[in-house]
Amino acid sequence: MLEELKPHIVVLRERLTEMKGYLGIVEKRAALTALEEQAAAPGFWNNQTAANENIATTKTLKTVLDPYSEFETLVDDAEVLYELAEAEDEAGQQAAEADIETMLAEGEKLFQTLEMQSLLGGEMDPRNAYVSINAGAGGTESCDWADMLSRMITRYAEHHGFKVDVIDRQPGDEAGLKSITFQISGDYAYGRLKSERGVHRLVRISPFDSASRRHTSFVALDVTAELDDDIDIEIADSDVRVDTYRASGAGGQHVNTTDSAVRMVHIPTGITVQCQAERSQHKNRDKAMKMLKAKLYEHELDKQRTATEQLYGDKGEIAWGRQIRSYVMQPYTMVKDHRTDEQTGNVQAVLDGAIDPFIQAYLKMKQKEAAS
Repeated sequence: MLEELKPHIVVLRERLTEMKGYLGIVEKRAALTALEEQAAAPGFWNNQTAANENIATTKTLKTVLDPYSEFETLVDDAEVLYELAEAEDEAGQQAAEADIETMLAEGEKLFQTLEMQSLLGGEMDPRNAYVSINAGAGGTESCDWADMLSRMITRYAEHHGFKVDVIDRQPGDEAGLKSITFQISGDYAYGRLKSERGVHRLVRISPFDSASRRHTSFVALDVTAELDDDIDIEIADSDVRVDTYRASGAGGQHVNTTDSAVRMVHIPTGITVQCQAERSQHKNRDKAMKMLKAKLYEHELDKQRTATEQLYGDKGEIAWGRQIRSYVMQPYTMVKDHRTDEQTGNVQAVLDGAIDPFIQAYLKMKQKEAAS
């Protein structure tokens, strides 16, 4: 039995070597050392902006280097334990086998984490993300689907330790959501969630239909990277219409009795953002402007992409024929991504946030396209 584990340890070592090259571990370790030396130097905090940039870059590098170092240590330990076990009696070998099998399982998880990280090489991938969800035609059924999709993305973010802040929320007339926008903060939030940008289709027996008929609903999901302050997007005052209105929903007496919510419309493109997260109109205006700049930046990138690469760049009709993924609950259960053909029969797990296989399949597809 012990001998049967040897090939698996060899595979782990090969994967470790593979990831070392893909992730540029040598270069990242050198960069981290240089940043740590800067942080330890006298007067580091004299330049607050440079210090914050150093800390942010260090954190991003450790997102890759920490799991790699853990994987490296695990492979080394597995190899040493195997060599020691060869000299043990049968009882000692059996005990070592159990430990090695545990290491192999943990190694597989770490490899999956590193493989995902190797796919996140885009310039904007390390950034936070703005996620906007808008119900399509279909009334209450579509609004309920928007609420379900919002929960799916929120659960995914929570599983990965991301912070979720709701910026704007428009409830449906009877149930669910007409729209919701939230900011997801965490390392590589945008890189992971950009695959979700597009129209999502749900097929199910409607709980709102007294005749229990099957309904098809559509919801549009948009993902935009949060921009750093050093990326300057110029917007002429004459190009933006700003409206204020009374915030809805929970938030206290002040929120509900003053025109603190802000809506901005970029007239040349028609891009609209709104924010009611804060009690202060001034703070909501600042957040809305930051979102608008991020969406305009993404809009310019969309114009540079080919038609086949635009997932939802044209902001077309939220309807049949434009969906990127279908979630079928009746007459059978299946979630299928129409771009990658990735699919699963466990619809509930996906709706609970288990979308990593779809994200990874999408990132692999884009990496392959870029290489061809």
